[in-house]
Amino acid sequence: MANCQYTQLQEYVRLVGPWCQVNIGSCRFMLGQCYLATGEGQKALRCFQEAANEAEKEEFLMKLTGAEDEEAAPTARLQYYNKVLRLLEDVGLPELVIQLSTLAITEAAGDASSQAALWTRIFKHHLDLGHNSEAYEALTQNPDSSMQLDCLRQLVVVLCERSQLQDLVQFSYVNLHDEVVNIIESRARSLDLLSHNYYELLYAFHIQRHNYRKAGTVMFELGMRLGREVRSRAGLQRQVNCYLSALNCLRLIRPEYAWIVQPASGATYERPGASPKRNSDGEFSSEPEHRHVDILELKDLEKEYILSRSRLTLAQHHPPSAAIAGSAAAVEMVALLVQTGLFDSAISLCQTFGLTLAPVFEGLTFKCIQLQFGGEEVQNEAWSWLAVNQLSTVVNTKESSATDEAWRLLASYLDRFSSRGQHHRHVITKLLSHGVPLPDWVTSAYKLVDAASLLRLYLNFDLLEQAVELVLEWMEAVQGKGHQYFGIQ
Repeated sequence: MANCQYTQLQEYVRLVGPWCQVNIGSCRFMLGQCYLATGEGQKALRCFQEAANEAEKEEFLMKLTGAEDEEAAPTARLQYYNKVLRLLEDVGLPELVIQLSTLAITEAAGDASSQAALWTRIFKHHLDLGHNSEAYEALTQNPDSSMQLDCLRQLVVVLCERSQLQDLVQFSYVNLHDEVVNIIESRARSLDLLSHNYYELLYAFHIQRHNYRKAGTVMFELGMRLGREVRSRAGLQRQVNCYLSALNCLRLIRPEYAWIVQPASGATYERPGASPKRNSDGEFSSEPEHRHVDILELKDLEKEYILSRSRLTLAQHHPPSAAIAGSAAAVEMVALLVQTGLFDSAISLCQTFGLTLAPVFEGLTFKCIQLQFGGEEVQNEAWSWLAVNQLSTVVNTKESSATDEAWRLLASYLDRFSSRGQHHRHVITKLLSHGVPLPDWVTSAYKLVDAASLLRLYLNFDLLEQAVELVLEWMEAVQGKGHQYFGIQ
């Protein structure tokens, strides 16, 4: 019935058109609505455009747009366009909305507010249609900075949800670069790490523009958050990848500029992006200044990378540790690695952070004691951590037990990392404190480098017979008999 009425109205307008020249604009407007009802959008748009010329003259059209008084008459045409645009939006014709909005912009040459609203409308419909480039162009044409920022924020969010990140990264963002970064940073820091990839987007954004320092900063921040918020093996793997990416970014920068600024909690600094080690001229300053920021250079990122890799290694070999490893400091990690039997990783971590190897030698010595007095179950469990530390030399045969391999591992560590016998003392102290007789190879090695310390240890543990025997051997060595066993020339 409705379509029949619209058809009758169309026929009426056609019949009166040749001879009736009154209210032509109103007739064209009504005909345009008929075409909309019958699904002929382009014909409707043509009629609406023809009616626009009479929007400031005909009573019906002025009432339609609310421009009846004289003050509103100059804006009657713009109000008419807004009325038609709402009609087109109501029936779901975004392409026609874009066409008419583009035409209306020329009519609003002196009205910045109307132009901003029209460009916003064009942006919205281009974005809904998936015309990303056209939406970006409409955004850049918007004269209202507030509306422009709203459109930019919507563009970032929508393209991220659609996973159309290539378009988002490649836009030039002339005069909008900082705003884009702020929007992405804000969303990256406020949303769940596991369900959104805004950090990766920001990293790609900076890489696209060859800003490797900022790209490295983004990856380092993501790695830190993963350590605090994602306490799992997968989170630790992502943390390792993040720190490696940050490390690679700094390696692409000249050494004197290979640093990033990590603001401390609640701190601010005056010149964002400037090195706190340099003055306003970019030169190194010899005068210490109190600044609430941490400067991370290449060596610092290398340390964080090795620490994160140690955390991942621990989680791979002992999954329950993943929950506490993510935020563990280097000293804590050494203790966890030693407890799990990952001595190679513990030594590497100690060397990287300049920590003492004493916990490693004490921990390995204690495991040797446990194996020596433990049962078959302890022996079987030991093969797993022994293989991790010395896979190429471990030989699981009838002639070689897990206890033998553990002692051999300890001996190899003493040869490699205790050139002056500084760690023999920790091993001997641990053995004597548990009442375990000292292996001959331990005492022989320690006599060679520091017989006096060995004597003091004997006396501290009331081993008088061993002390006397050591003194007698020493006296003979001084006289020339067996001097090579005490390192006497």
